[in-house]
Amino acid sequence: MVVDANTGAVLQATSADSLRHPASLTKIMTLYLLFERLDAGKIKMSTEMEVSAHAASQAPSKLGLKPGQSIDVETAIRAIVTKSANDVAVVVAEALGGSEENFAKQMTAKARALGMMHTVYRDASGLPNDDQITTARDMTILARAIQDRFPKYYHYFATRTFEYRGNEMRNHNHLLGRIPGVDGMKTGYIHDSGFNIVVSMRRGPRHILAVVFGGRTASARDARVVGLMDDTIQLAS
Repeated sequence: MVVDANTGAVLQATSADSLRHPASLTKIMTLYLLFERLDAGKIKMSTEMEVSAHAASQAPSKLGLKPGQSIDVETAIRAIVTKSANDVAVVVAEALGGSEENFAKQMTAKARALGMMHTVYRDASGLPNDDQITTARDMTILARAIQDRFPKYYHYFATRTFEYRGNEMRNHNHLLGRIPGVDGMKTGYIHDSGFNIVVSMRRGPRHILAVVFGGRTASARDARVVGLMDDTIQLAS
């Protein structure tokens, strides 16, 4: 699905309301709720969040945090955007919701409030869960909302590299810096979802958001979404 980010108008759509597993696109909502707390002054970028055994036990991709460690909010944002770190997503969930289960309920409630009528969250990371579902249309709603509501934090989605304890990690969104106008968002993959992506692109006065679910490979997914965005820009010009 491709939408005009300024108006929400649908520019292209195929199976936009088909139920899909979000995989790590889940983390866009995790960050939405984190940005909300930052905006309200309830936490700061420097706030330290403690790592639990549950958070540390998450499957990769992860930072490799240990129980009892802590991580500050800004480092957590960078780790989620670039490394798509599942352990860090759970640290955020527990810090904000008390438990990951409770935080997932908050995520689903926020989805409904934003008009995402088909999205259900069961975890903060996007790791496999049969009940965790969304649609391309719902993801465009979330992508528009996070840009509109949090312009001062949205720039983190353009982070291309992230260094943690001497290790440099590249953003999984390989369109950043490669495709003119792409300014961020998120990729995702689990076996049951295929390769997913949400992308934001600005060219001149045009600002579009594109969502692709179910790519067979990361490169096929990237080629598909770039083709969609190029077609949309050309049709509009």
